[in-house]
Amino acid sequence: MLKQLRIRNFKGWKDTGDIRMAPISLFFGANSSGKSSIGQFLMMLKQTVESPDRKAVFYPGGKNSAVQLGSYQEMVFHRDPGNKIIFDYQWLLPEILKFKDPVNSQDFSGDSLVFHADVGLGDKDQHTLVVDRLKYELLEKDESKLSIGMERRKSGTKSEYKVEATHYTLRRKQGRAWSFGAPVRFYGFPDEVVAYHQNADCVQELNLHHEKLFRSLYYLGPLRTKAERLYSWTGIRPESVGYQGENTIAAILAARSRKISLGYKRPAKPFEEIIAFKLKAMGLIEEFKVNPISEQRQEYEVKVHTKGSSDWVDLPDVGFGISQVLPVLVQCFYAPAGSIIIMEQPEIHLHPSAQSALADVMIDAINARENGKDRNIQLIIETHSEHFLRRMQRRIAEDVVSQEKVSAYFANITKTPATLDPLQIDIFGNIQNWPENFFGNEMGDITEQAKASIKKRMQKDEKPEASE
Repeated sequence: MLKQLRIRNFKGWKDTGDIRMAPISLFFGANSSGKSSIGQFLMMLKQTVESPDRKAVFYPGGKNSAVQLGSYQEMVFHRDPGNKIIFDYQWLLPEILKFKDPVNSQDFSGDSLVFHADVGLGDKDQHTLVVDRLKYELLEKDESKLSIGMERRKSGTKSEYKVEATHYTLRRKQGRAWSFGAPVRFYGFPDEVVAYHQNADCVQELNLHHEKLFRSLYYLGPLRTKAERLYSWTGIRPESVGYQGENTIAAILAARSRKISLGYKRPAKPFEEIIAFKLKAMGLIEEFKVNPISEQRQEYEVKVHTKGSSDWVDLPDVGFGISQVLPVLVQCFYAPAGSIIIMEQPEIHLHPSAQSALADVMIDAINARENGKDRNIQLIIETHSEHFLRRMQRRIAEDVVSQEKVSAYFANITKTPATLDPLQIDIFGNIQNWPENFFGNEMGDITEQAKASIKKRMQKDEKPEASE
């Protein structure tokens, strides 16, 4: 789970400042304010980690990627190739990381890692990205236990790297010294670091934990696929519902043997029942089921029973909002334990009361348990919904969700450069620093409507009656 994030010189952000990442992290702002860039940046890093090209510092994406960011010049702040993209983040480890220094037998352990990197274009080749600096820091209860990193330095006409460590003494092997190769992608220590030292095996552990972090990331975009009358499923378990929710029905079928509890001491129920229960709680349907067409075919139909009707109908025959929110609900409970789920506008095409109820779904998702253990899901949500936020404020005041489990930020484009301002939510659910016209000027509209009504009534009263 991400605990802290900071990004500099990426797209519209000169500096996001330190972002506190909570189990539910919310990002608000006007269109084109940069709030989507936070999730895009994280997904670009995920794409890079999963790219087969170990030499590519960043993989900005291709035709079938979650994000396509183009060239470095297109993603760097002010499109200035002289700027370096600088970022750091802290994440909690699912288990305590322990290792021993083989040289002096000293033990090290920590519950979280911090990663920092500076990336920019090379000095001579203005088309090649290079890592100027990377550093890992191992923390235990926020206390630094050690740090190891690489830094680029110029030596004649070529760039070389040096390895530095704090609170950990790297011991060089005897023999001829040689220069280290460039880092692997944006985060990885090259093999030479291990080969050069007697006690640098731990850097491979750091590489591995970094890769595990980004493999736990899942993304659902704002435009989901439309509903179909028939869905094919060959029995393969999808990794997720897909970037556009295209695997939603396959995920439901694959999860039929799973049981989910919506909180401590709450009964575990079959996966499909949980989804149907949530759709009903949102006021969208009464019942929901996925049926095979026949035993000989690998095709399924989704039947929905809506309120006020006794008939079962196909998913395309009900409101568009149901097919758009179904991937959201399924992804929240389908993703593996320890997942980080990035969603853009999960409330899209929902009416206000359903948007409010969606906040309760998100709270249940972070509290959910499976096989007697917490699922530890983290949600990173970009939204425009005032109703979603209002319900979240109410639940904080009611102690349904603690204040610490929710963080909210507002992309403020009234400043130059733009800033990402934290919304200060107190234990009563109040926002202490509510931005002006955050969701429009509601009071202004009410006032102007009242003025217009008075003016119209006065004009009506002053109009002379027609003569008989």
